[in-house]
Amino acid sequence: MHPIGTTISVARVNRGIDQLSERKARGAFFTPDAIAQFIAHWAVSSATCKVLEPSCGEAAFLLAAAQELSMKGSKLGDPEQLNGIDVHSASAEAARELLSSVGAKATIKAGDFFLEEPDQSFDAVIGNPPFIRYQEFTGEVRARSLEAALAQGVRLSGLASSWAAFTVHASCFVRPGGRLGLVLPAELLTVGYAAEVRRFLLKRFGNVRLVVFEQRVFPEVLEDTILLLAEGTGPASHFEVYQAKNADDLNAPSIKAWTDHRPDASERWSPALLDAGAYHAFEEVVGGANIARLASWGSAYLGAVTGDNSFFCLTAKQVAELELSETEVRPISPPGSRHLRGVMFSNAAWESLVEEGRRAYLFYPASEPSDAAWKYIHEGEAREVNKAYKCKVRSPWWRVPLIKRPNFIVTYMNSEHMRFVRNEANVDVLNSVYGFETKTGIHARARDLLPLALLNSVTRLSAELCGRVHGGGMLKHEPRGLDELWVPSEACVLNAQDALSALRPQIGRLLRKNDIDAVTHLVDETLLIGEAAFSREALSIIGGARAKLVRRRMTLGGSQS
Repeated sequence: MHPIGTTISVARVNRGIDQLSERKARGAFFTPDAIAQFIAHWAVSSATCKVLEPSCGEAAFLLAAAQELSMKGSKLGDPEQLNGIDVHSASAEAARELLSSVGAKATIKAGDFFLEEPDQSFDAVIGNPPFIRYQEFTGEVRARSLEAALAQGVRLSGLASSWAAFTVHASCFVRPGGRLGLVLPAELLTVGYAAEVRRFLLKRFGNVRLVVFEQRVFPEVLEDTILLLAEGTGPASHFEVYQAKNADDLNAPSIKAWTDHRPDASERWSPALLDAGAYHAFEEVVGGANIARLASWGSAYLGAVTGDNSFFCLTAKQVAELELSETEVRPISPPGSRHLRGVMFSNAAWESLVEEGRRAYLFYPASEPSDAAWKYIHEGEAREVNKAYKCKVRSPWWRVPLIKRPNFIVTYMNSEHMRFVRNEANVDVLNSVYGFETKTGIHARARDLLPLALLNSVTRLSAELCGRVHGGGMLKHEPRGLDELWVPSEACVLNAQDALSALRPQIGRLLRKNDIDAVTHLVDETLLIGEAAFSREALSIIGGARAKLVRRRMTLGGSQS
């Protein structure tokens, strides 16, 4: 038996229960002791606290809660004081044994948490919800989770991962005035589908606090992690944020270390990733008339989905060998985005790619296919291209549904910066990039200068805040996330049009050298300082914050660059 005052490393005790692949399948990851202890210390306020750990797994939080209760004078003899539930029966049994080994009686159930009726009798609900992305989070379990969230007025979209409904349901077990402490993915701050969860938390609790980390705290996964500390009875007018370096940096932060954030109901909470100085500088800049959302210019949309690029995307040599006519192929920006380096994709650039042998043509018979086209279609059927999912659900399978040729081509997976490129070549785009179409009424001169105008410190920081970190430190943007990007307004760009136009040759040379920071300095000086009259000090703070976020996502994404 371990004495209750001894810290137990649960990850070491319980790691043998099942294999990593099995735990990943149900979204279970071992919680570092420092995190479990920090949350338990905050949530357990007295010796009489009644505690629930849903999805208790290795009982990291119940063990930490038992230690807190013991230090506050509890004898841990009441099995109703420590409660847990886990869908994995072996984990539930292991939790019982671990708690028993430290002399703590507990009530541990094996079962589906979403089948538990809400019971607002717990002073503290703490834990690490399962994290399963929507692609794997399917079937009856998903249906039950969505029903549980909807019962609280939270309608989650089809893109919601498992943690979202779990957070809402867990809140239903907290007594009025009680505390909810959870380990959550940073998706809570950044993704669109989490907007309903964000609104729910501010409505349900009187005080919502978040701890964000500069470094990855779960060695097994690349997911960016935050801590949610919610208490009291809502609504709350704002949430507060504490910036920690890592799990070892959780020494009860002083009240002065928390930064207030007062988001609009429709806003993401990603500015919480900024320190207080950067947050206030950014808020002041984007609050003026010279900065607007990208949605005020137009809208982004996904490129065409072929179903099989190796069949539908052709080189000039293949077009000639297949004897296809000009009416049976269309010019495209080749799959991928590495060739989109500047601010304009010209006819000359497209022709250069054709000469290099890139797949710059789309197989697209405009009417009745020729004999040559039919021959290629039959070849595709022999290769079973027609059985690919996107192909078999359309008729005819070989006709790719096109989107409108966009004014601009936008990269949505980036390691450096988002590239916003004028589609001067007037080519079709595939789903490796987004298209962007400007609104009717946007001045032609402002539209043409938009790619230059976006290469500024404010927009580049906004891009970091509107995206989501993927493996390798890649930053991904969804179309609706791009809508929220802060950019110079049309009026601001028009007022600076002559000065911006004069920068084109110099910016072109710098982009060919991939010196994006030098480009940003030029655009800042010309547009944000010269026209919008922002201070150099504010832009310096904003630029430093962006660089810090880039380093952060590279670290979180597992990149060494």
